[in-house]
Amino acid sequence: MASRQRLGYAKEVIPRKAKERYDKLKSLLEHHRRLYYTLDAPEISDSAYDELEAELARIEAQHPDLAAADSPTQRVGGEALPKFKKVPHKVAQWSFNDAFTPEDMRDFDKRVKREIGKTSDKNFSELKYTCELKIDGLKVVLEYKKGELVVAATRGDGVVGEDVTHNVRTIESIPLTLARPVDVIVEGEVWMSEAQLIEINKRQEELGKPPFANPRNAAAGTMRQLDPKITAARRLDSFIYDVAQTSEGLPSTQHKELEYLRELGFKVNKHFALARDIEEVIAYWNEWKGKNKSQGYWLDGIVVKVNKKEQQDALGYTGKAPRFAIAFKFPAEQVTTVVEDIVLQVGRTGVLTPVAHLRPVLVAGTTVSRATLHNEDEIRRLDVRVGDTVILQKAGDVIPDIVQVLTELRPAKTKPYRWPETVAECGEDGRIERVPGQAAWRCADKNSFAVLRRKLRYFASRGALNIEGLGPSTVDALLEKGLVEHADGFFTLTEGDLLTLEGFAEISAKKLIESIKKVSKGVALSRLITSLSISQVGEETAILLAQNFKTIDDVAQASEENLAEINGIGPIVARAIYEWFRDKENKRLVEALKGHIKIQSEKVPKAAAAHLPLAGKTFVLTGSMESMSRDEAKERIRKLGGDVSGSVSKKTSYVVAGDEAGSKLDRARELGVKVLSEGEFLKLLK
Repeated sequence: MASRQRLGYAKEVIPRKAKERYDKLKSLLEHHRRLYYTLDAPEISDSAYDELEAELARIEAQHPDLAAADSPTQRVGGEALPKFKKVPHKVAQWSFNDAFTPEDMRDFDKRVKREIGKTSDKNFSELKYTCELKIDGLKVVLEYKKGELVVAATRGDGVVGEDVTHNVRTIESIPLTLARPVDVIVEGEVWMSEAQLIEINKRQEELGKPPFANPRNAAAGTMRQLDPKITAARRLDSFIYDVAQTSEGLPSTQHKELEYLRELGFKVNKHFALARDIEEVIAYWNEWKGKNKSQGYWLDGIVVKVNKKEQQDALGYTGKAPRFAIAFKFPAEQVTTVVEDIVLQVGRTGVLTPVAHLRPVLVAGTTVSRATLHNEDEIRRLDVRVGDTVILQKAGDVIPDIVQVLTELRPAKTKPYRWPETVAECGEDGRIERVPGQAAWRCADKNSFAVLRRKLRYFASRGALNIEGLGPSTVDALLEKGLVEHADGFFTLTEGDLLTLEGFAEISAKKLIESIKKVSKGVALSRLITSLSISQVGEETAILLAQNFKTIDDVAQASEENLAEINGIGPIVARAIYEWFRDKENKRLVEALKGHIKIQSEKVPKAAAAHLPLAGKTFVLTGSMESMSRDEAKERIRKLGGDVSGSVSKKTSYVVAGDEAGSKLDRARELGVKVLSEGEFLKLLK
């Protein structure tokens, strides 16, 4: 609600009694809102609450200057947005690795103890786990300044999300004002009850619109409404489960963190528990596996976290997930369908993956028409044939997987699937070969058009070098015209070359060349390794390599033994990396790329860092800088031997304050930590 002053009116003189009544009503409504929506312990009836809210609205109508941004009446309002804004996350958002069996969890426990043992006296009596229900909804990240909600965003890709503040403000269980004026960033799940889904689907059918498949899809679709009034009408709910950052200092355990969230006024799922060992974790999982559909919200497993923050920090993260936590999934939903065909798919490393084409079927809320059969050995194990009726499940509710063939329903005269001797996409003669020591087959011609096309598409993709404008269709056109034969060929293209392609004009050609030149000025080592399509090596393994080797030459020269010693890289992966870098054509490619790209190291060895100018210095970044992004600033600091922290403490050496610096700047001044402007920071880097 816009104030009269902002609209140009003179300031209103508000009677003292009206102001007092308003403040008391607002405080009382907030108290009962929290009892009802957050604690599930209402003390007054719905009609009584509605009448109090109506009185508050009448006072605001009589005295517009009283209307506060966090008033209960402001939960629904505002105009529909034309589109969602992008929001860079101030704290990186991670996903969890998954476990599906008790044995998976025991392996996780062993890994945790092994890693903690490297940094402690190996006394695990203090190792405990916090178990929480894994709500099947949509993740949101909430930022509060001085206790007031300022931004709510979706997870997005973990780095950038979408601004959904206008919709989150309509969710009654999410406080607009916290119990204390704290600066905090929290994470949680927005969800819809099954009862609410039934009501919404009735309305969808009345309007002639398709119903939502499940509460998760309905919650996600509701959060993406541009009109907050639609979101408000669908009555979403929330559970908050993690503190990403706080000006008050993080609690010492995950268990205390959940209590801390409750203190601030957030709705926390009440079923979390502390487990003394992994067997108690498994018992908790077994208990909830049997009653996961009894709560009114969807559960797809439990989340298990090492309880002590000190141990969490020691364990750290891999390239995509925390090492101190894991999602222990419930058994997946299973359905039956029919295999209509089995087709071989050529991957970017030339490996052939058999894919079953299925009669479309709904499983775990989504329609599935494809399922990987992994390799020849898996086909033989299942004895799956075209025409078979099979049991399909979504492993972890994500990947479609055939788990059983119902041979009783097998049609007459079906034949076992025979692996072909040739595959048309594998070069002129189409020959294929078994990968030594593995169950996989691959194209014998590693430079066949199909393999090369997939390699080059992946090389330019967002997950690799991220060359803007160089999409799959452009890569295919360059290959067909003979303008590019290998990945290094992208960097020798000219505008004239591109103008020979259909759909390219001077402006689009110039933009693509500029994108290629931009990439050539600096590529992180991990991204370059990812882009090379090395067998067994994805983004996470590439990050591990970049964390342990300074240059691409160091990786190339590493022995199998050195590679296998890296935590997270086993002997099979080590062998694949070692052999790739000893292939003549791959050596040529790496040397050529080194001539075109400035490759950026991502981790300086500790021994070398001790002699670097920023060794022993810890930096905290706040606000935005004109000369570089925050990620670029972090890379520059680390290259010079410094460390980067997310919070200010007495141990912080410098706080770098850019435009719109936040509470970290205030904290630095309180503690007497030296503050650097952007100009001073740039001088220090030189």
